[in-house]
Amino acid sequence: MSANIAYFVTGTDTEIGKTLISSALLYALTQQGLRAAGMKPVAAGAELRDGVWRNEDADRLASAANVTLPPQLTTPYLLREATAPHIAAQQEGVTIDASHIRACYDQVADAADAVVVEGVGGFRVPLSDTFDTADLARLLGLPVIMVVGLRLGCLNHALLTAEAIAARGLTLAGWVANVVDLGMLYGMDNINALTSRLSAPMLGCVPRLPAALPNAAAAHLDFSSLPGWPKSRPARPLSP
Repeated sequence: MSANIAYFVTGTDTEIGKTLISSALLYALTQQGLRAAGMKPVAAGAELRDGVWRNEDADRLASAANVTLPPQLTTPYLLREATAPHIAAQQEGVTIDASHIRACYDQVADAADAVVVEGVGGFRVPLSDTFDTADLARLLGLPVIMVVGLRLGCLNHALLTAEAIAARGLTLAGWVANVVDLGMLYGMDNINALTSRLSAPMLGCVPRLPAALPNAAAAHLDFSSLPGWPKSRPARPLSP
């Protein structure tokens, strides 16, 4: 039986907290008693550990999930160079194939009640000459959660990303504000500006945490408004 709860997590840029929020979402799903699996179909940047190439983001998703699956399924394209994925793939002689990603996703979904798929970089990152992360999101057809890194420029990035999601016929199911720049001026004013302009609900604001742990981030988030979210337990309170 395939997962009946699944989400695609994208961001306004790279290094803005997609993995933290994806891990928090996985943690919250496991707390609901669900078998939850994480997937990062394309990861660029790996290091050799004990003879195995590993990606930190993919490992963090696997740690937050409670369904253990082969990394060849959860990250079918693990690229070594920490650069744009289509460039890293070219350097390794790899072609990122949409149909292969879809086949891997279907197997992951068959093994879990819920799946969290994390994109790479922002929403329009090229994966090949003809395929990008927006195409990937459309291929999977999942509700999208947008992570907004709170720093100068985030308003433009968030609104353009939301427009790109809508243009592909996808649902922006919710968005998360994640504090990236502690020195950002008027952070709450920026959040209010997005709240008034985005039709999707804000799921919470994650402050800079002493340790970027999934349970710590989840304490600041309320996922209960997401489509398909189980209603059997009380909603997690939204922290200020």
